Amino acid sequence: MPLDTSPLLAQLAAIVGDDGLITGDAMSPRATDVYRRLEMPLAVVQPQSVEALQAVVRATAAAGIALSVRGGGASYTDGYVPRDAGQVLVDLSRLNRILSINEEDAFVTVEAGVTWAELKAALDARGLRTPFWGPFSGLLATVGGSVSQNSISHGSGAYGISAESVLSLDVVTADGSLLSTGSAAVGSSPFSRHYGPDLTGLFTGDCGALGIKARVTLALQRQRAAHRPISFAFPDFDHLHEAMRLVSFDRLDESGFALDGALSQGQIARQDRAGAQFGMALSILRSSPSLASGIVQLGKATLSARRDLGSAPYMVHYIVEGVDDGEVKGRLNRMRELLGPLGREIPGTVPAVVRSMPFAPFYNTLGPAGERWVPVHGVLPHSNTKPFDKALAAFLAERSAEMKRLGVWTGTMFSVPNASGFLYEIAIYWPDVITDYHRQVVPADYLEKLPKYPESLEARAYVHQLKADLAALYGQFGAIHYQIGKAYPYLDRLSGPAAGLVRSLKAQLDPQGRISPGVLGL
Repeated sequence: MPLDTSPLLAQLAAIVGDDGLITGDAMSPRATDVYRRLEMPLAVVQPQSVEALQAVVRATAAAGIALSVRGGGASYTDGYVPRDAGQVLVDLSRLNRILSINEEDAFVTVEAGVTWAELKAALDARGLRTPFWGPFSGLLATVGGSVSQNSISHGSGAYGISAESVLSLDVVTADGSLLSTGSAAVGSSPFSRHYGPDLTGLFTGDCGALGIKARVTLALQRQRAAHRPISFAFPDFDHLHEAMRLVSFDRLDESGFALDGALSQGQIARQDRAGAQFGMALSILRSSPSLASGIVQLGKATLSARRDLGSAPYMVHYIVEGVDDGEVKGRLNRMRELLGPLGREIPGTVPAVVRSMPFAPFYNTLGPAGERWVPVHGVLPHSNTKPFDKALAAFLAERSAEMKRLGVWTGTMFSVPNASGFLYEIAIYWPDVITDYHRQVVPADYLEKLPKYPESLEARAYVHQLKADLAALYGQFGAIHYQIGKAYPYLDRLSGPAAGLVRSLKAQLDPQGRISPGVLGL
């Protein structure tokens, strides 16, 4: 006999209000990530306070119902997508208050559903920032989600991934208890991460498997007064990799990323389709250190940037910061010394735009011609990166005929999250019908301009197997992954003692396995 869930739904509605409980077809956009949907949940619940979140967890525990946890929804590894029917999906987007900006003690505390764009706006008004200050998806991506996923992007060149900026967490465990980490664990303010073993670190990168992040405290610092963009083009991957390794080893940049020619040309196509030329010009002027330098940069962009973006096999783009322009120029000079023998400097148009508009509209969740998109990434030790690149070329060559038949193609993006590792991300595109998620997050006027594709189950199945095969290839070269979710192997790759420790933590915090089942292989 099917379980009667009506008493639980009534109880959840009493906790979060009728407007905080979503059922039926209206759940579909939230139950789908960038890549796909698995099972529809029993309900989507949107608590508006930490106390309401705790009450939701207690109610579902009493009913024996499992929970999946959604932040901003900008992930693509099945992390919050319910694996099994009948789960409750907890959507933290209404847990969105900035609770404390403590400039004297240099920390900011937010509820987990605050977006990076909201946090940046609040801190900009005070001339402050967090060291890591958000992924490119920061219009929707939340602080709690990024901490769960070990995000990278803005600030990663100087300060690493999102986890490295976290001081303390308040985590709701499977019985509804509230667990605090760092100095807050002893009743002090959340000013310090380290007091004995690093309990904060246990919950970063867990993809929600160990508990639900309710509040996050991040370090604060003063914004740097000066910045400049710089870009280089390279003839092949080996030169690009060496350049990025050297810049990271000297810790010269604030943020940096690289694209191959396929992704660069895709960005041009998106800009053209979105009609973004005037907006790009304004972005360059706004992000330049002075009006004069902005005009020079805009002139360079007009004359040659599109040619470079459309023809260079590989390009790297950096934003360099300093306390004054003298420090910035010193860093730029050092970068030119390191990178000049490996490539050629090109106009820094792309990083200038990124600096001015760090959180862009969600055009990139689809391909430049409206194709479906999913990325696959690995973080490799530098010593294995070039061998992996060569193995990947052979891997794709073996599959080129079938990929061409199905309309599947790839591009690559690169970053250096620390001096020891290289993030190699493969973007996969294929023609297929778009999902309810895309209809919700991609601007409607942009969607109208895109080609429409019929459902392609064959191409979709091929891409799914391709993702798994790529993950296995990464593993052969010792890669690790950040946004693990249910898509990457984790528990099965750990050594026996390490796997035992993770299982013990899960058993202690969530003995019934009700929180994010399937995530991390648990």
